[in-house]
Amino acid sequence: MTIAAVVIGRNEGLRLINSLAALQGKVAQIVYVDSGSTDGSVAAAEQAGAKVIALDMTQPFTAARARNAGLSALDPDTQFVQVLDGDCELRDGWLETAKAFLQETPKAAVACGRRRERDPAGSVYNALIDDEWDTSIGQAGACGGDALMRLSALREVGFYRPTLIAGEEPELCVRLRQAGWQVWRLDAEMTWHDAAITEFSQWWRRCKRAGHAFAEGAALHGSPPERHWVAETRRALIWGGALPAAILLISLLFTPWALVLLGIYPVQVWRLSRQKSLRWAFFNTLSKFPEALGALQFYMTRLRGRDAEIIEYK
Repeated sequence: MTIAAVVIGRNEGLRLINSLAALQGKVAQIVYVDSGSTDGSVAAAEQAGAKVIALDMTQPFTAARARNAGLSALDPDTQFVQVLDGDCELRDGWLETAKAFLQETPKAAVACGRRRERDPAGSVYNALIDDEWDTSIGQAGACGGDALMRLSALREVGFYRPTLIAGEEPELCVRLRQAGWQVWRLDAEMTWHDAAITEFSQWWRRCKRAGHAFAEGAALHGSPPERHWVAETRRALIWGGALPAAILLISLLFTPWALVLLGIYPVQVWRLSRQKSLRWAFFNTLSKFPEALGALQFYMTRLRGRDAEIIEYK
């Protein structure tokens, strides 16, 4: 069965070159979708033998729209497609493992494996993201940006939702599962990823983007039985919005001693640290503030009837 690859990127430089090199000789076709690169990415992809599509940047950019452009350009005999971000490098043996699984599991539309950070020791943020990729094995609710997918299943549900600025993979998986397909996480090494987050501001914007994705996902699929990202949106709005606002309001209207109530946050960090590490607990609690901002941004954008603008962190 034919396997192709769709890679998307913008100004990924050497990371893109390595990503494409890892695909050489392993797939029948490589489609690279470029989103306005100025670093020679298009020329590098052409030199690597990829079919290059330059995304129309006069329209609002989303990764989902870029992936759809790549999927639409695949050869008609393609059965499976490896979707990949330009900052990711495929691991040896992954395609063989994932292809065999999809062939043996006819209801499976998606197979994903273990994505690992290239430099988890490079920053605390890289380490946090590496932990984020360490998900449970077995049938799953969603995949991330890298996965081997059954192209016929993607066509059945209409590919990715092009207007989403983030969270496009989980939203796609919701529709696949609603159509009777399955998503699986395999116990296999899949990709190296280079988050390259070294500054607090980058991490903050990434969390804000996640909050936007939570709120939009809940707006799309929040009704029972799916309840997609409803709990995540609620936690962000309560811990990162309503609770600190209420404490501040009480302190201004009644007594500054109300600020003592902010002690609930270190208590929350301590409580969560019993589940994982103290580092994870601290940043998990802190992340609720940018997540709340991202969720509120989604609501304000929708109220004004405007298109969402991508929240970039690199």
